[in-house]
Amino acid sequence: MPDGWTKSSLIDIADYLNGLAMQKYRPTDDEIGIPVLKIKELRQGMCDLSSDQCSPSIKTEYIVHDGDVIFSWSGSLLVDFWCGGTCGLNQHLFKVTSEKYDKWFYYAWTKHHLDRFVAVAADKATTMGHIKRDELSKAEVLIPNKDDYQRIGNLLQPIYDLLISNRIENKKLAQTRDVLLPKLMSGEIDVSDVEI
Repeated sequence: MPDGWTKSSLIDIADYLNGLAMQKYRPTDDEIGIPVLKIKELRQGMCDLSSDQCSPSIKTEYIVHDGDVIFSWSGSLLVDFWCGGTCGLNQHLFKVTSEKYDKWFYYAWTKHHLDRFVAVAADKATTMGHIKRDELSKAEVLIPNKDDYQRIGNLLQPIYDLLISNRIENKKLAQTRDVLLPKLMSGEIDVSDVEI
């Protein structure tokens, strides 16, 4: 191991917050609900009209924003940056954060261990495979010395930032397309005189 590097575990470098059973947190009659982030939404990268709604008054730590790291620990195991807008974190999903380490670091290490987690979940699968929090404490992490941490972060963070901003931009472009295309097709908007 390089000089100044130490060994730790996933549970020591980040907080893995399990979501809520959102069926208990429906919006009240006077609230405008927010979509619920479930495994289906994480897989498709967005919420849609079929997504459940929850109260926007849930504790702030259970509200997911663009760029948050989400780890599905049950069923379809995956870890990704959420870029589908503000929503509520459902059970079977971890919102991964850290007060000590940068996003690139805990995302990369969680992703590194994903194949092993999938294998563990497959071995335990009776109906739906999952991993337990104990597996996070068994997942070894190497913590670089300060200079190496900075150097690696300078390489990875811009890549992840660009990935997140591109996904958010793609979402906005798709929404614009979905608004304009029906108007173009119906003739409500005429672009025949537009010069390219």
